[in-house]
Amino acid sequence: MGEWDAEWPAFVFVTTDRGAGWIPGRYLAISDSSGTVVTGYDTTELTVGAGEEVEVIVDDSVSGWSWCRSDAGLEGWVPNRALAET
Repeated sequence: MGEWDAEWPAFVFVTTDRGAGWIPGRYLAISDSSGTVVTGYDTTELTVGAGEEVEVIVDDSVSGWSWCRSDAGLEGWVPNRALAET
């Protein structure tokens, strides 16, 4: 386990055998500087441009991010502050 994110305080940086990325701390059982993942989490972020429409699949309001799907079929997390209802 690494540092907690200053901008997104719900997230901590982790490194596993399968890769590294930011995950919500509530998805870990934390002990000192290590933790055990208790809820699986995909760290993929979706790059979107202004005006691009996406479908919100999961709104994780606790963390401030939503799992979205683009018109091209790509999926990943987008910050809620970047989304507007249409």
